[in-house]
Amino acid sequence: MSSPPGNPRVQDADAAGVCMRDVMGQLLQKLRYEPTVKRIRATLGGKTVVDTTRAMLVWEPRRVVPGYAVPIEDIRAEISVRTPAPLKDGPVGFMLSDLSKIPVFDPRIPFDVRSTQGEPVEVRVAGMDAAASGFRARDAGLADYVILAFGDFDSWLEEDVEIISHPHDPYGRIDIRGTSRHVQLMLDGHILADTTRARMLFETNLPARYYLPIEDVVVPLETSPTRSMCSYKGRATWYSAIIGDRRVDDIAWQYEHPLSDAADVQDYVAFLDERLDLVLDGEQQRRAVTPWS
Repeated sequence: MSSPPGNPRVQDADAAGVCMRDVMGQLLQKLRYEPTVKRIRATLGGKTVVDTTRAMLVWEPRRVVPGYAVPIEDIRAEISVRTPAPLKDGPVGFMLSDLSKIPVFDPRIPFDVRSTQGEPVEVRVAGMDAAASGFRARDAGLADYVILAFGDFDSWLEEDVEIISHPHDPYGRIDIRGTSRHVQLMLDGHILADTTRARMLFETNLPARYYLPIEDVVVPLETSPTRSMCSYKGRATWYSAIIGDRRVDDIAWQYEHPLSDAADVQDYVAFLDERLDLVLDGEQQRRAVTPWS
């Protein structure tokens, strides 16, 4: 039976389709916010100073992860106008060329770097030296809210679960899949790892990462003093590699006690392959451009 001729209207609709990555890249330049029904609490100076069920997740322009904004009346501390410390001169931000044509801000960029109009404030516990930075955006959707500097607080809870590094993004996620692809990592002709037992970690807006069994890493690794945190994966231990006659610092990491979302990569090792040669099934891959390149 022959197929019916194509419907021009359907074809026109298909032609109007958009790539989601392009849409997200365009939205990066806007102030974005989303209400959350989670109970959000934060401590400062050993005291609970935020307790709200009316929080907003806020992405300021160029920020790739959200922060919390909470109603002023749900902050149990003194709030006053502050003058931000001077920022260092020079370019700010990192390129994620697959997502944005302009530099983006990851969690390492200081809280006071912003392109949103508004008023910097200070949140201070009465009678104590404990203080945190905040910002009141000049936007009708955030009237009477304060955006809070996540890292200035002692701890954060979503319901009864502690959150580290930054709030979770409801539009981002991680997936982990085992793969039998032949994965090799090399530098200047030296093989660092060779496996067909990798686990691929896919994270929204970032290149896929290859986590490898430690038995398939063929160069010596030395524990580094560097530590890092990921809101989704947990706290990471970093390693330097001895490659040939030189040492390459902070080139690999491992989650020894990952959060539940990353349980499948526990004790596996990943490398910053944007600084190495990644070979998949015999074909060398283009090095990704990330904030860690």
